[in-house]
Amino acid sequence: MAKETKTQVTETTDNEKVMPFGKMNYIIVLIGLALIALGFILMIGGGSDDPKVFNESMFNFQRITLAPILVLAGFVVEIVAIFWKRK
Repeated sequence: MAKETKTQVTETTDNEKVMPFGKMNYIIVLIGLALIALGFILMIGGGSDDPKVFNESMFNFQRITLAPILVLAGFVVEIVAIFWKRK
């Protein structure tokens, strides 16, 4: 005897389109993009106009530690936004 498998098929009409992401997914994506942009903005600057003068502000906490953490956190938030499931 052949074993019957039951598969669940959802029928959709042409008028009904199922969106892969919900409103919350897009909100989380925007938050992630804002974190990434803020991280790159915090990395800007620190250079010197005169090549003979060394400016140590290029190696401060904001540019070396905080900004990369924000960029990485933004990418993690983007991954969460992709996997976020609607209720």
